[in-house]
Amino acid sequence: MSGYRHEDTAALVLAAGMGKRMNSDLAKVLHPMAGRPLLAHVLATLDELGVGRRVVVIGHQRERVQAAFAGRDDLEWAIQAEQRGTGHACMMAEPSLGEFGGTLLVVCGDTPLLTARTLHALLETHASSGASVTVLSMRLPDPHGYGRIVRSADGVGIERIVEEKDATPAQRAIDEVNSGIYAFRYPSLTGVLSKLTAANSQGEYYLTDTVSLLQERGERAAVVCADDHRELLGINTVDQLSEAEAVWLDMRKGRA
Repeated sequence: MSGYRHEDTAALVLAAGMGKRMNSDLAKVLHPMAGRPLLAHVLATLDELGVGRRVVVIGHQRERVQAAFAGRDDLEWAIQAEQRGTGHACMMAEPSLGEFGGTLLVVCGDTPLLTARTLHALLETHASSGASVTVLSMRLPDPHGYGRIVRSADGVGIERIVEEKDATPAQRAIDEVNSGIYAFRYPSLTGVLSKLTAANSQGEYYLTDTVSLLQERGERAAVVCADDHRELLGINTVDQLSEAEAVWLDMRKGRA
């Protein structure tokens, strides 16, 4: 254990997806890496981080996912029967979170390389910045396909997150991108979730849109860039799973 304690933080783990590109009937978060399901790696990181609550949003093969973690009575489950985006997943967790007034850490169930050290840095910056949302970013050698982080003039905050299809050539040249991991002041998030719309090509509610919605209300958005972008890479294909296992072994050697 590293000694991190974030007992006023609830972690929301997005684990409802099917993972169509894995070419398997198995829910993506149950695919094994280094002998454990992807979701087990993420939960172990949250255990090390010392969060007060762990709410897991499940959908595809939800009974099977719950059965795989039946031995953990510290997990709370929220059901996203129809997968309609990350914002929609947070909406489905609202009944579980109820009147929670602390920090909500949103993580993805398919990021097995994520470390408690990086999440601790995110939460510490979030607490000290006074922001309503802090985005965890990463710098990629090839940022193609990711939402670019356009920083504010002071270099600390976010002016906006621009999706690739909406980006200018200058914005596409930015190598700092959104990881999809966030720290929110939860009461602020609940104030804008209902304002999300699915008026996009995917018909989904995007959590990314809450950043601009909060800013429109006069609330601040901050950003923390991870030291090692490899920690934040999600698993979408079998090849990526193999690559992640190799990186996991490499990272463990680095800590030895």
